[in-house]
Amino acid sequence: MVDSALMDRAQSALDNNPHVPARHVRLEANAGRLILRGAVRTFFQKQMAQEALRMVEGTHEIDNQLEVHWAS
Repeated sequence: MVDSALMDRAQSALDNNPHVPARHVRLEANAGRLILRGAVRTFFQKQMAQEALRMVEGTHEIDNQLEVHWAS
């Protein structure tokens, strides 16, 4: 079951984090589990995306599948 309220809170947390390029991050929410997918440029951005979600109400698990693609 997709949790749309959790998804909205989580997306807002990503959008409001200045270190996360939210347009490159896809988010899924299902029964308290958040899944991050997509690509970022640094490991710092990957970690900041996860940290942005850590305190989102209703989050029980974060599966960070973001890939780091170094810029040329």
